[in-house]
Order: sequence, then C-alpha cells, then structure tokens
Amino acid sequence: MVPDEVVPGQVVSDQVVSDQVVPDGLVPGRAVIDLVTLETAVDRAAVRYDRAGDQHYDVASALIKSIRGSDVDAAMHYLARMIVAGEDPRFIARRLVISASEDIGMGDPAALGVAVAAADAVQLIGMPEARINLAQAVVALALAPKSNAVITAVDAAIADVKAGKVGPVPPHLRDAHYAGAKKIGHGATYQYSHDDPRGVLPQQYAPDVIDGTDYYTPTRRGGEAAYADRVAAIRKILRDRK
Repeated sequence: MVPDEVVPGQVVSDQVVSDQVVPDGLVPGRAVIDLVTLETAVDRAAVRYDRAGDQHYDVASALIKSIRGSDVDAAMHYLARMIVAGEDPRFIARRLVISASEDIGMGDPAALGVAVAAADAVQLIGMPEARINLAQAVVALALAPKSNAVITAVDAAIADVKAGKVGPVPPHLRDAHYAGAKKIGHGATYQYSHDDPRGVLPQQYAPDVIDGTDYYTPTRRGGEAAYADRVAAIRKILRDRK
C-alpha cells in the first residue's frame, strides 16, 4: 500500500513499495527515494499536505472559508485534498460542526444536526465510506443561508461578563425551594410564563446591569428571518413592565 503522504527523502519499507514499483537501482526494504521517483512509480501525483505543518492548517482554513463563502465546489476540492492526504476524518468532522454554528447558525438551524450526523457517521462506519457523509455535510453547509449572529451574541455576552457586568440575579428568579427562601424574597414575585396565553409575559430576567441589552441580533437570511420577527415581538412584551 502506498502512503497518502510522502516526504522527500523518506525511507520506504518493502511493506509500502513492492518490488513491482521500485525502480531499478533501488533496494526494497531500505530504499531512499524522492518525491518525483515515487510519483512515477505509482503513476499518481503526491498530495502536498503535511498534517504537522502549514499545509494542514492552510487547507483546513480554506475548506471552512469556502463553506462560509458558499463556494460548494471549492469546499469540495479542499475536502478531497484532506481526504487524499490521509487527514483524520474526525478532525474534518469537528471543523464542520464548528462551522455549522459559527457561520450558519440560525440561518439554517438544521445545519448543526447535519454536521453532527456526519461526525457520528465517521465514528460509526469509518473511512473510506465516511467520505460520502463528510461530502454531504460540506454541500449542505456551503449552500445553507449564512449567519454569524450566534457567535456574535455569545462573544458579546462573554465580553460583558469579563468586563464585570455580572449583577445579582433578580430576587424573583432565585431558588425558592429551600426552607426560608421566600421569607427573604426569593421567588416571591416570580410569574410563570405558561400562565399567559402568549407564553411570554412582562418580567425582568437579566441583572440590572445588562437589562435591556440586545446580544442576539438576527439577520434576515434564510430561516433566521422568522426568528428576527419573533425576538422583536418577545422583547417588546418582556420590557413592557408598566
């Protein structure tokens, strides 16, 4: 079996290159060959891809950026390069799962399920068959409507927390199950959302320090347009506390 990755000057054993493909003058077992020689011997081009070097990260980056840019053909090319080079399919799957939430998010919430299913398939059936599952995920993600509203929201919230905006939990939201909790006001004025026919009612949930802050700013691309309308309506109800 010929390796998917070839390093010039590599020592190739007779388990890798058989007598039939070793050119004259090279001894199977301890034959030092160069890239051109091996390409000629096996009649195919070697893929320039070093899993420990820049090519590993460059090609992986190009795959994700092609998906983000909705170029399904470029994305398929970079996936193929990673597969042919012998990249760990679990690494590819992890990158797709991240992309599903980072670059697609609520534009198509089902994209995350597609990516996770592909990752599960990699574990279940392995390569080479899992290449099909990875390719399906790449197509689905590349063609899905794009939104980075989710990552933008969580990073903005994290930035505020790190900046010290961590006020106390409003008393009505605090745990009221232990003895004496209500005597100190915990949960005393909490309103149960399901009691309102809308399923939402005017009530403060955030600490005072960030009350009224909009972290999630939905786009109007793909399925997120419906969420944009809904979040606007919900915020109006929540903040109408006259």
